[in-house]
Amino acid sequence: MTRTGPVGREAELRLLDEVLAGRGTDGPRVVDLTGAAGIGKSRLLTELCLRARSRGMGVLRGRATEYERHTPYGLFTDAFADLDPDLLRPGTGPASTLATAASPVLRGIGEGALGGGDTGHGSGHGSGHGQGQGGRRDGSGGGGAGPREGGAGRAGGEAAAPYTDRFAVHRATARLLAALSRTGSGLLIALDDLHWADPASLELLDHLVRHPPHAPVLIAVARRDRQTSASLAAALTRGVDTGAVLRLGLGPLPERDCVERLAPGLRPARAARLYAASGGNPLYFLTLLQQDGTGARSPLGGLGSLLLDELTPLTPAQRRTVEAVAVLGDHATPELLAELAPGPAGELDATLRALALRDLTRPGPAGSWTLRHPVLRTVVHENADHRSRIRMHRTAAEALARSGAPAPVRAHHVEQALTGWDPAGAAVLLEAAALASATAPASSAHWLAAVLRVLPEGPRYAGQRLALMLDRARALSVCGELQAGRDLLAEVIDTVPPHDDSGLRPAAVTLCASLERHLGRYARAEALLRRELSRSPAPPPSDLLALGIELGSSAPHSTPYPTVRADVLRTRELARRLGDGAAEADALALMALGEAYEGGLDAAARYADRADALLETLSDRDLALRGESRARLSAASFYLERYGEAERHADRGLALARRVGPPHILSHLLQCKANVLMSTCRLHPALELVEEAETIARGIGSPDLLALALANKAQVLLASLPPGNPESLAVAEEAAAVAGPRTSWWASLAWCVLGFAALFAGKPERARTAMLRAARPDLSGLQPSMRPLFLEALVTATVAGGDLGSADGWAALATADAQRLGLPTQLASALRSTAQLLAARGRTAEAAEAYARAAGEAARSGATLWEAQSLLLGASLAADGPAEAMWHRGRGLAEAGSARLLTGLADLIRPATPSPPPPAPPPPLPGLTPREREIAALVAEGLTTAAIAARLHLSPRTVDTHLSHIYRKTGVTTRSALAALTARATPAP
Repeated sequence: MTRTGPVGREAELRLLDEVLAGRGTDGPRVVDLTGAAGIGKSRLLTELCLRARSRGMGVLRGRATEYERHTPYGLFTDAFADLDPDLLRPGTGPASTLATAASPVLRGIGEGALGGGDTGHGSGHGSGHGQGQGGRRDGSGGGGAGPREGGAGRAGGEAAAPYTDRFAVHRATARLLAALSRTGSGLLIALDDLHWADPASLELLDHLVRHPPHAPVLIAVARRDRQTSASLAAALTRGVDTGAVLRLGLGPLPERDCVERLAPGLRPARAARLYAASGGNPLYFLTLLQQDGTGARSPLGGLGSLLLDELTPLTPAQRRTVEAVAVLGDHATPELLAELAPGPAGELDATLRALALRDLTRPGPAGSWTLRHPVLRTVVHENADHRSRIRMHRTAAEALARSGAPAPVRAHHVEQALTGWDPAGAAVLLEAAALASATAPASSAHWLAAVLRVLPEGPRYAGQRLALMLDRARALSVCGELQAGRDLLAEVIDTVPPHDDSGLRPAAVTLCASLERHLGRYARAEALLRRELSRSPAPPPSDLLALGIELGSSAPHSTPYPTVRADVLRTRELARRLGDGAAEADALALMALGEAYEGGLDAAARYADRADALLETLSDRDLALRGESRARLSAASFYLERYGEAERHADRGLALARRVGPPHILSHLLQCKANVLMSTCRLHPALELVEEAETIARGIGSPDLLALALANKAQVLLASLPPGNPESLAVAEEAAAVAGPRTSWWASLAWCVLGFAALFAGKPERARTAMLRAARPDLSGLQPSMRPLFLEALVTATVAGGDLGSADGWAALATADAQRLGLPTQLASALRSTAQLLAARGRTAEAAEAYARAAGEAARSGATLWEAQSLLLGASLAADGPAEAMWHRGRGLAEAGSARLLTGLADLIRPATPSPPPPAPPPPLPGLTPREREIAALVAEGLTTAAIAARLHLSPRTVDTHLSHIYRKTGVTTRSALAALTARATPAP
């Protein structure tokens, strides 16, 4: 018998077949099925799974559930329950690879999400006319993570497993899916009812959408569009725009399909009435059809009423059993059902058979049961007697505890059963919150809120309440809810008296000021900190350190660094007296960034080196809290034009931030590395980083952080898009609009980037206005250590407007600043400003020479993007011979780095003279040993020291020793400069 697909979805099935033919590599990597409840999303997803299996693909399928949406990674736990255990056993070949890939995923999800319990979940999926359903076994099963070790005390502690952080789980999951896909003809992971997924699962899916596995992996999701989180919807929409996501919005079925194929033989008059009442929704139509009537009465108005009508004929025992299934969800095994709906021996089996005949319940794996449709579960659960429902949830929690289920699995039932203060129930929720703090901070914050709701008022519980509020604020800050965390901390600060010696107040003040700062409220943050520092009695020395470092963090964002320099110096001295190396490293990183911003380069370099040395001595636990210091050191090194060090600090900071967050620090680090990649002309990876940083910034709600992310994205887009593309200008305009009237460092940068984007869009007057808006009348808005680069845009705009006199003044200032700084990239920028004025006055030979000198300066620091731009600008003015050489070299650098703005410029100014014959291959780097040349080549590929060591089977220390020899022999001092030198000395393929 020929199997047919879902009713009325032939066009969608043709598109899905095309996607399956590409297997997630050619064409879309994600299928996004959207539509209203009951429209047929799950049925279409089931058909996609069947067709994938027929092509030899592996299939994993998971389903989110409405009442368990705070169980971390529940969606993926359900999907991974479909894994064949034999594939994950250690051995040789693919099985060994899979065991290695799966271990961190299952351990990370198991320990972080399920508390290390040995909870197993089966998964079964129906394929009838409704939406395919799944079921899970109770907590006594065996397919999940390894044995449970310890309880709440392990969360976040040193004894935790190495993969108990959410970002490591993300990367390990991508590796696992890639490994699974290679055991057959690809892999489909199908995720149903995404609108009910827990935040940890949504964050993991967002990562997989943005960073798809490099393997034949296809992801398919089914969701209700209006109930999807904004961040995930944005990620999917970006994928639609780029072609990575195929979105299929399911609408009503045509009347002919709905009637003739779902209910053949129905009388035309009744069919027309039922179709009109259902609106073409197959679930509504079938529910109406199942009603006991002839069509003489009008159908009920809502789906809930229709479904409740199905429950009317049930016996009391059947009604209790249906309600028990609704309460248990995916844990509805006969053993648990017997406890929730007790009755005479044999009654439960007969009741379940009767309910199955009515198609209210359906069998799942391992004897479990589930209701026909998630909407039916909602209706039954919400309409059950309130006291009976609470009793069932309490019984379920107790039964799951006896079976060994971990706290996060029991927490849902405990929360539903709480009607007042219950110390035992609160202990379960607090254990679940502690276990989820690293892997699922949103769930942790939710469970802490549940305890706070029932915690009694009064002095006896006051200290506990404040401590829980502080913990919840930390969890909210880690998951990006900065405003909610700030509001909670303000309440703590207002409640704790100044003389309190518990340490709660300084901790709350420090964290609140940090959140205010990241929300762009610098004045509030500074006032809060200075009030706390001046209170009597003074905070203890350890608290003074944290408060002083946070006070220094206001610079250079809104407070000039010189105004807080003394405060930061005092904090550093206090840290040295106390022997607190971690706090001293934080203070030194602040000092390095502050001095680098102001142009105090010698001091900045000393502080950065000292901070770096101190960080190397810290324990992993202390390093985990130093993500922001790494961001500051990366930024300081970037301004010092030590690009290799800037990238190293960013990489190390990213490794920390991806493990422990918080997301706003991750956004900073992503942008730090993107700036290095852009300057050294590696634009593809730079764009990926700034887009990820933008996603984080939008979710956090900080105007300053979003303005910075958009400004950096506009810079990368400007260089990576061909001339005339308007996207970079549009993004820069949005950055300036978000910055608005603010005068902070990042707001000023947004206006400067708008100036650059307007220049290349052919709008010099707009560029001039934007640059003057950023600079302010006294130029204090322009970063001193980068002012020559910003003044270049002002010179360019002014020359384009014909005002050479004003341009002379800006260029002279740029030259003076650049000579004072002595930074090659800034000297190159000042030379380009001079060259523009020379060219405008017809002195083209001198202008070409200035551009050539600018290219040499940029090459000296490894700023390949600026070197290529200087060469191409000079080629347009130089004599034939030099022009040809400058053009070839500039275009080659631009093309290697995907700088399509510059390759487009190069094509516009291509020299008219015939190209010379290809030069002889250059000799290898002189003086280097074969091993040193090999390491230099890997540096040019962008590999880190650790990656080179792994590739060559050397220790990182040995690689560093070789690099020091290479630097001495070649005369370069940074990895980026070595990469540029190696590229020039290597023959083109």
